[in-house]
Amino acid sequence: MSNSVEESDHEKSTQEDELSGSEPEVLSHQQLLEITRKTLTVILKRDLLLSDLPSGVTLEEVQAQIALEHGQSMTVFVVRDDGEEMPVVVRQQGASVMDLKCAIRRHFTLKLTRYQQSSVKISWRYVWRANWLVHEGSKLKDDNALLADIGIRNKSRVSFVKRLSQGGESR
Repeated sequence: MSNSVEESDHEKSTQEDELSGSEPEVLSHQQLLEITRKTLTVILKRDLLLSDLPSGVTLEEVQAQIALEHGQSMTVFVVRDDGEEMPVVVRQQGASVMDLKCAIRRHFTLKLTRYQQSSVKISWRYVWRANWLVHEGSKLKDDNALLADIGIRNKSRVSFVKRLSQGGESR
């Protein structure tokens, strides 16, 4: 919306308030958050592109979903030790192993805060020291390596594999 339209809407609202003799309603921050949350939920349920996003979605998740639909991002399925597959969205152009790790971290952090309502903190330094990310049998050792060069494309799968503690590689 352009500034002139916003200004005319504001002026119109102010004039209506003056004519009616009432003061504009003042909302608290919490009330505004609740109104915004409800409005987003309604919008997300009606939009086919965004309908599969969870309630309480973040701006980053909406932008990632839009980029995915425009072919600017890709979904990489991360397979945990327990067999659970998690769809992680990573930008497509020039994404590195480090970008994938950051996307995994974001995914887990959002999942923990959204669904478990807990204050559990994950030591990502420990996670990356204790596990390899593996794609088609190859360990992703170089954080700067480009995903495209490794062969990771849209809908590829990577797995967490425990690093050996004795006699195995440490890095």
